[in-house]
Amino acid sequence: MEERVREEAGRAAACLLAGGVVLLPTDTVYGLAVHPEHDESVTRLFAMKGRPRSVNLPVMISSMDQITALGGVVSRAAELLLKSKYVPGPLTLAVGTSPDDLAPWLRGRDEFAVRMPDDERLLAIIDMTGPLLVTSANLHAQQVRESVPDILSTLVSEPDLVIDDGNRDTVPSTLVNCRSVPPVVERVGAVPAEEIEAILG
Repeated sequence: MEERVREEAGRAAACLLAGGVVLLPTDTVYGLAVHPEHDESVTRLFAMKGRPRSVNLPVMISSMDQITALGGVVSRAAELLLKSKYVPGPLTLAVGTSPDDLAPWLRGRDEFAVRMPDDERLLAIIDMTGPLLVTSANLHAQQVRESVPDILSTLVSEPDLVIDDGNRDTVPSTLVNCRSVPPVVERVGAVPAEEIEAILG
């Protein structure tokens, strides 16, 4: 990892662990990240996007075993997708939960969306902080923007730290609900639905 990226990862991790909100690039779109154990920063993130609290935030991880460590249930469909070439990468999976094993900040949820990004900087940050809540950096239900200046001009308030790495794509990850039987593609993004169907057989 180059020195600049390592330094950015360290600053972002420190900010998140202190309860900050960070705007950062992912392997798909720009995202807003918070540490899940800081309730105040989670509340700020919802307000920053104008996102209803009823619309849960997805989780980003840096290793597969973090899914079960958080209390997620890996179904056969989820297992097949996790072994695909799209993980790490632009594939988000909604998994069911085991109430007895659920992380305190996920309590009350029957499922949660989880993704392992294919991004060196972001994986390094998560290695330092543990799993994070990360959502696209745009107003709720509004178009995703390519550049940091455009993003900042639309948010309700400013994040505590901004990592600008140039323009990013506006195509989000594909979301597959693996708790449903059969699995359901709930959002088509970077991975075509046909690819998901081929993996699941």
